[in-house]
Amino acid sequence: MGNNLGFDACAGFAGVALSISLSNLGAGYGMARSGAGIAGMGQRKPALIIRSLLPVVMASILGIYGMIVSVILLKKIDFDTYNFYYGYKHLGAGLCCGLSSLAAGYAIGIVGDIGTRNMAKQEKLFVGMLLILIFAEAIGLYGMILAIIMATK
Repeated sequence: MGNNLGFDACAGFAGVALSISLSNLGAGYGMARSGAGIAGMGQRKPALIIRSLLPVVMASILGIYGMIVSVILLKKIDFDTYNFYYGYKHLGAGLCCGLSSLAAGYAIGIVGDIGTRNMAKQEKLFVGMLLILIFAEAIGLYGMILAIIMATK
């Protein structure tokens, strides 16, 4: 192969960029939408604000998933042995992590917004909201695990 930057390495670097950018886009959306819900809920019951921060924390974890996969992909790019197979495999891994974290952030944002607002009306909704948030977070976690498997095999 030599030390040239061909389309194969560009696909690998695109996987790195898509992984971290889409994951952080999902995390940002989840945090912003959940934060709006917390602001709305805080007007009614300010004592519940600390419990309502859970969706924001869970959404921020999605950005960490993208960072982990991006670092793993960057370590795997070696210009001497890199070819189209590895490039597109790394592109797929980056898309897998990025898109799953984007979807998880969207779900966490919606649940965090509506769940925290309604938790001000009925505090028993916290357990149900927590369960839905855990399952939404699992979407991003599964995407990260699959991306790591794709990158290391």
